[in-house]
Amino acid sequence: MSTCENTGSGSINQVRYGCALGAFNSVVAIPGAMPIAHCGPGCVDKQYMSLDFYNGFQGGGRSGGAVIPSTNLQEEDVVFGGAKRLHELIEATLKIIKADLFVVLNGCIGELVGDDVGSVVEQFQKQGVPIVNAETGGFKGNNFIGHEIVVKAIIDQFVDKYAAKNVKRQKGLINVWSELPFQNTFWRGDFNELKRILEGAGFQVNILFGNGSGGVEEWKHIPEAQFNLVASPWLGLSIAQHLNDKYGQPYLHLPVLPIGAGQTAEFLHKVVEFAGIDSKQADEFITAEEKEYYYYLEHFTDFYAEYWWGLPSSYAVVGDSTYNLALNKFLVTQLGLLPVKQIITDNPPQIYREQIRSEYKNLDSDVSTEVSFLEDGYRINDLLQHLNYGHRPPIIFGTTWERDTTKKLGGSIVEVGFPASYEVVLNKKYIGYRGALSLLEKIFTTIISKSA
Repeated sequence: MSTCENTGSGSINQVRYGCALGAFNSVVAIPGAMPIAHCGPGCVDKQYMSLDFYNGFQGGGRSGGAVIPSTNLQEEDVVFGGAKRLHELIEATLKIIKADLFVVLNGCIGELVGDDVGSVVEQFQKQGVPIVNAETGGFKGNNFIGHEIVVKAIIDQFVDKYAAKNVKRQKGLINVWSELPFQNTFWRGDFNELKRILEGAGFQVNILFGNGSGGVEEWKHIPEAQFNLVASPWLGLSIAQHLNDKYGQPYLHLPVLPIGAGQTAEFLHKVVEFAGIDSKQADEFITAEEKEYYYYLEHFTDFYAEYWWGLPSSYAVVGDSTYNLALNKFLVTQLGLLPVKQIITDNPPQIYREQIRSEYKNLDSDVSTEVSFLEDGYRINDLLQHLNYGHRPPIIFGTTWERDTTKKLGGSIVEVGFPASYEVVLNKKYIGYRGALSLLEKIFTTIISKSA
């Protein structure tokens, strides 16, 4: 049963995330790692086609999509158990595929029938194989929850083996926990920008996922970091708390992922202050970045001032909490747009919701907005159609599911999250300094193209 507001029967139309097994993407996002799925036939393919393909057409690469080994459990495996089948699959995988780390994800069938996947995996661990087990049955939650299960499994069963009893901390080294790989359509570019701005401010960065990561080898150095940085409203918090319990490693929680000069400078200053390092390099970096950023913005203002008759003044955001909050901060403080209603779709755990709501009460000194936690597409689109956007058509920041509703409203839509089937994404970014410029280009190209 869903825990979102006003869900009625609990059924969900137009899904906005995957199941816990979809966290195999978190493994795919680690260079050198390979997921192995212990689940029914079609489970991996459905998650891949929705989260990886019809979501910016990101693709699976060398370790995702059709490459992922799977037991494809059948009826006899339900009756007699699938542990033997999994053992055979792991043996075959090790012969065919080279990887620095293997992660076995147990799906619904394996968990429901009681397959002792941990015992199977342990046999290979004793042989020195770098392999871990993650219990990611779909009934445990969505792929956000699955992500945290997978990360903790890697930390406990793999990283911990390489951690010295007295870990030597490196001042200025940060572990970053932020967007959910593949679920967040622009995660690759965003992670690269996040790493770039943190390094520019004087830090060493374990970004852990994506092309900018040092891969599995980088994960081994997680315990050496001075602290963990959680750059999201809630995702990654339990990971940081887990690392605090395990290694006594402190963490800094910054719920707003920065977009634009003001937010990025504030973000970097908070990280520098927490780390206790000299702010000179960060200040010089911020000055240089702002010089470039505002050069482009200065020229953009001609358009923004003169094209007044065709630009929207109000907006709504439909998406996961990380992008939703980040976009709201940027749209209000940078563009002066008026927030109407914000809809969060990632079903954050109840313990975080009041804290998330509080962020929307102070988007700027005199601007606040209401937020709803909804997953069902019918209710989301019904709500969007009955909002008061003022005298001009709105701009909707949402997903492919909101396109028809936006047309009815006469507005413009910018797809910023899953599913995004009208976007082809390679390394596009929407955060930081460079991402904000890309976002501005996307927003206003979409608006003026509407009249073509």
